[in-house]
Amino acid sequence: MIQLHDLQFKPFINAETLEGAVQKMVDAIAEDLKDDMPVFIGILNGSFMFVSDFVKKYPHPCEVTFIKLASYEGVKSTEDIQRLIGLTQDLSGRTIVILEDIIDSGNTLEEVHRIFKNENVKQLLIATLFYKPEAYKKDYKLDYVGLEIPNKFIVGYGLDYNGLGRDLPEVYQLKTTQHMTNLVLFGPPGAGKGTQANFLKEKYDLVHISTGDVFRYNIKNETALGMLAKSYMDKGHLVPDEVTIKMLNAEVEKNADANGFIFDGFPRTDAQAKALDELMQSKDSQINAMIALEVEDDVLVGRLLERGKTSGRADDANEDVIRNRIKVYYAETAILKDYYTAQDKYFGVDGVGSIEDITERLSAVIDNL
Repeated sequence: MIQLHDLQFKPFINAETLEGAVQKMVDAIAEDLKDDMPVFIGILNGSFMFVSDFVKKYPHPCEVTFIKLASYEGVKSTEDIQRLIGLTQDLSGRTIVILEDIIDSGNTLEEVHRIFKNENVKQLLIATLFYKPEAYKKDYKLDYVGLEIPNKFIVGYGLDYNGLGRDLPEVYQLKTTQHMTNLVLFGPPGAGKGTQANFLKEKYDLVHISTGDVFRYNIKNETALGMLAKSYMDKGHLVPDEVTIKMLNAEVEKNADANGFIFDGFPRTDAQAKALDELMQSKDSQINAMIALEVEDDVLVGRLLERGKTSGRADDANEDVIRNRIKVYYAETAILKDYYTAQDKYFGVDGVGSIEDITERLSAVIDNL
């Protein structure tokens, strides 16, 4: 993470990827233009680093010049395009390739076409290293695109935020802080985790994401991910983490404006915990805590045997099965306890007492996050 003025930016595109994108554009343009000697025109200030790397790689003779247009104020692209440095040479009959660092709204591109409208050039080609398709509102053709990126503000590799960041050799994306409370809720069978999840989601206005519910929904509605998961389950195989995390991502996307999430039943392994961290980081958020309800084994067994009298669940009626389920829970939780403890995010909460007392203990942990 880097700080520029009042904003934070996170790593987005590394130098190797940038070099590959530039080379791809060089190869495509060189193949199309062959022996034609083009004039490459960079749009200052942002394109200077891109233009420099591009022409160093270009395998044929060429000319290079620049024009300077200004459209950004802070992190916003404005409608008012100022022409600060114009053309100083006759370009009649020449092939012009505009080397633009980034095209988002297309306002600058509109000004470029206005500039060349009466220049009598042989052809005008547009090449941009970065392209934001979600933001583009014009009809002008883009002949060469290096990388398509989301509609988020970026700095580095020539791009700046109020003067800072142009010198960075890699690209960083604006971190839009999400004020969320994201919890991983754990508890052994019979600890009352489902009951407490319902209270907590109401009290803190959180979205409860149960992995079991998500799987059942996707399979019942025959979504692509649901059918993929079912194909593994039908063969008796575990559903790959990649499929599960994509389902969870879809649930998070559905609730993009949520105050936070309670994750129930996921993660269960170190790899899944890391995948969940990456998912939340991609949303500019994080897991705030893993909260585990702690209850003695004999109390759990008694609760589940009592529940088995009315639940109809076979696994609630056999003490040996219950104790094995509890054993499996501890084996899984031990790994995750170490993972979240290393981040100072593990909290054990006494799960014995009235529902209200337990809710109060859980709330005290959440309120202190």
